[in-house]
Amino acid sequence: MNKRFGSNPRARAARLHLISELRGSHRKAAGPLRRGVFLVPVTITSLGLLAGFYSLISATNGRFIRAAVLIAFAFICDGLDGRVARLSRTSSLFGVEYDSLSDVVAFGVAPAVLAYTWAMRPLGDWGVIISGLYVVFAAFRLARFNVQTGNIDKHRFVGLPVPGAAAMIAGLVLAYHYFYIDAPRMLIAVVAPVTALLGLLMISRVPYPSFKSIDFYHRAPMAVTALIMIVLACLVAVPQITVCMLATAYVLSGPFLMLGGEHLMAKMPVFGPNAGPAQTQPDPHDTIPLGGNT
Repeated sequence: MNKRFGSNPRARAARLHLISELRGSHRKAAGPLRRGVFLVPVTITSLGLLAGFYSLISATNGRFIRAAVLIAFAFICDGLDGRVARLSRTSSLFGVEYDSLSDVVAFGVAPAVLAYTWAMRPLGDWGVIISGLYVVFAAFRLARFNVQTGNIDKHRFVGLPVPGAAAMIAGLVLAYHYFYIDAPRMLIAVVAPVTALLGLLMISRVPYPSFKSIDFYHRAPMAVTALIMIVLACLVAVPQITVCMLATAYVLSGPFLMLGGEHLMAKMPVFGPNAGPAQTQPDPHDTIPLGGNT
């Protein structure tokens, strides 16, 4: 056999090429695993995943406020891991896929179970169907986002983001218990259609604003800064109501943009490096830096 391959230069070249291709494929497959994963962003994503899991346990045990707070904590982790990865230049394909898997649990399964155990259990099979479709639509939304990454406008989301839908359900739970409302029928009449509507908005083509392009290291109008300070103060004073109001405002912002609000928002002053020429730039004498000296 060695004589046959040795006497044929073409066969020897083909064999060497095949061995080289196999070694190259092995390096491509084993390279990312050999380099490992970036600890800080993966740890933050893992905390969000665990928060979603503990929210599931809390909801099934009837601790609805704790379940809602854990979803809010997972929401914070979801906003931090990507920003930390970008700032530290530790973004990776592993992190993107892991983040999506975490979101399915924290913002898909956890809020659906919370909505069912908290309000829709009396509906029986219909409650299971509505909450189950919410999980499926959340997975669809995340899969579509992963496929469209790099081909969509960074300033807009297509469909309601999954964390926004989960924040809406968590906000309803927190506001309901803050006011000590005891109206089971009203609760079912509100939560069931809201959960179904959130699921449909996630898989819709309704545009939603994205805040990922905002750079907090650039100057911003004082009015914007004042508004941020007011929101932070409300979060400290009455977090339950503030979370519900912010989530509701964001859910409604999509239909607002779709019905013509895009033209109104284009006239608003913006800040950050992505400000377009058609947008009004803030007066440098009426701005203050956000997040650092500029």
